[in-house]
Amino acid sequence: MRYVDEYRSEAAARAFSEKIHAITTKEWTLMEICGGQTHTIVKTGIEELLPSKITLVHGPGCPVCVTPLAIIDKAIAIASMPGVIFTSFGDMLRVPGSSKDLLSVKANGGDVRIVYSPLDAVMIAKQNPEKKVVFFAVGFETTAPANAMAVAQAEKMNVTNFSILSSHVLVPPAMEALLSSGVSKVQGFLAAGHVCTIMGYEEYFPIAEKYNIPIVVTGFEPVDILQGIYMAVKQLEEGRHEVENQYSRSVSRAGNVPAQTVINKIFSVVDRTWRGIGEIPMSGLGLREEYRKYDAETIFDVGNISVKESPLCISGEIMQGLKRPHECTAFGKECNPEHPIGAPMVSSEGACAAYFHYGKLKK
Repeated sequence: MRYVDEYRSEAAARAFSEKIHAITTKEWTLMEICGGQTHTIVKTGIEELLPSKITLVHGPGCPVCVTPLAIIDKAIAIASMPGVIFTSFGDMLRVPGSSKDLLSVKANGGDVRIVYSPLDAVMIAKQNPEKKVVFFAVGFETTAPANAMAVAQAEKMNVTNFSILSSHVLVPPAMEALLSSGVSKVQGFLAAGHVCTIMGYEEYFPIAEKYNIPIVVTGFEPVDILQGIYMAVKQLEEGRHEVENQYSRSVSRAGNVPAQTVINKIFSVVDRTWRGIGEIPMSGLGLREEYRKYDAETIFDVGNISVKESPLCISGEIMQGLKRPHECTAFGKECNPEHPIGAPMVSSEGACAAYFHYGKLKK
């Protein structure tokens, strides 16, 4: 298939649905890692095409959702300082901190700007040498190359008033953390295709082998996901635990080597706290020592911020596949897109937002 419409074909979707029904004999629980996949599943009703024995649970694959509350509060504190231009992608502006969000800072006179690329932030810094310009560098491996390039470009252009507030996270350590938790229900993964476009899928082989679990790199269209489910269920039914690539039109085993090179030049792997989940060792990216002069946490002294999640929010359990959004007592009530308590309700990739917008209250 060559065109996107082919991956949205009802006939092709139903053909894979029939294949899945034909091979399924046992109960299986699969987790899609990416929030984009979650939205496709909920929006298009993919679960209704599956046998009742197959359960889909939603993983921690929304970068906005897993950005820790303390980092959000640091961003708000920095953005509130005089002489600062704080830049971010738009999806971070309404993510709630402990008491407010970045949009509130903007409403109160803070210079908070939406940009479409971190390189835009570098140019803003060059054009405003009297200001300190910060870019909120959030995301999985997918967005890391552009953020690394922004730092490299700032150094090349000798732009000294630019920095990033980094909250990058890595997918494979999160998968391992879930599988080793002792409470995980997951028996197979649909891995995030866009992450693997950058990183390839070499890192998944040891995980599949260690935990005897199939991992299928999967795209984001309905036919992609149904084919990925078919491949994962086929492995489970046959007693196999391998890494397979459904998304071969975009993903190679080695990934994008030049992108990996720039990531490794600018960033090093660090421990990272995941919102709602906790600290996962070696699961994030932080600036290397030689680039620490571009680190907003080093430049701005906002003190030791430590905050707790709202007791009403069960986003951590949702992102670990232990519960679904509609099982939260605050879902659609105290927590809704206009007044979100947790990040999964406000993010365009959040599972709670998907359930709310597409009216999914139960399987």
